[in-house]
Amino acid sequence: MDSVSVRPMEEADLPSAERASAVTFFEAESSTRRVSDPEAEPRSAITSKRWIDRMRFFLGVDPDGCWVAVEKETGSDRSDRSDRTVGFAISQNRDGLWFLATYGVLPSHQGQGLGKRLIDAALAHAAGRPGIFSSSVHPGATRRYRLAGFSLHPQMRMTGTVDRSTLPAIGGLREGRADDFEWMDRLDRDLRGAGHGPDHFYMLDTLRLVVSEDREKPGYVYIDDRGRASLLAAARPETAQSLLWEALASARGRTLVNCITTPNQWAVDVGLAARLDIGQEGYIAVRDMPAPAPYLASGHFL
Repeated sequence: MDSVSVRPMEEADLPSAERASAVTFFEAESSTRRVSDPEAEPRSAITSKRWIDRMRFFLGVDPDGCWVAVEKETGSDRSDRSDRTVGFAISQNRDGLWFLATYGVLPSHQGQGLGKRLIDAALAHAAGRPGIFSSSVHPGATRRYRLAGFSLHPQMRMTGTVDRSTLPAIGGLREGRADDFEWMDRLDRDLRGAGHGPDHFYMLDTLRLVVSEDREKPGYVYIDDRGRASLLAAARPETAQSLLWEALASARGRTLVNCITTPNQWAVDVGLAARLDIGQEGYIAVRDMPAPAPYLASGHFL
């Protein structure tokens, strides 16, 4: 392990870090796949580019939270040495909240203490802030999170093809705009202790935003290009349900409702009504804060 160092991420690390991420998560999905789940597929070129773009955004907003574990690669010319990413931990501070956007170590380098070194670096950046992230079921990782003081709340996920005959007529919603961000951040602070701040600008560029028209019952949802709810926040469960139904109405083919914790039974009710199948997948990990509700976290933006 003398050849491996943990250091702050640089923009030049992004392609190598993406390759490490793709391998790490493909292996994890393959090893934990249920019989009923579709086969794990390698990350597409488009998805790889999106990963790099997203991490470049994080690196630009809060670079001190971005870390990589690298080892030196030597070519045929011994003077030709480059860094190969073998692990990564991308975290961010937003006001008084810390979140972990993504974290992993190549399977070939697991069990050697690299994961702890990376997480320790990311947690030092938190500087005592409350924290939140979405965790896999990897036993080594979950043990590390718990030892770091995080409570692990099992996540449910709902998958399948929406029975379109179940879709209700939904009113009181409209397309969101950048001038909605101020009240959205107030709602975020009520639910999770901090606004998303610059993350809203990034998400608006890459996702569809739908918001509640009633400022007395605020809520919003970001919907991806496959009609999946990527991040949902609301002041009341009934508003959250309307927003989730809007996402399901735009779903194409099989869909996913993810990051459902126990306080968010309203989402279970919608998914079951839409004839989706329910299962358990990983954890929402929180420290010094409750699991947000009504709220469906984003895997990367939390």
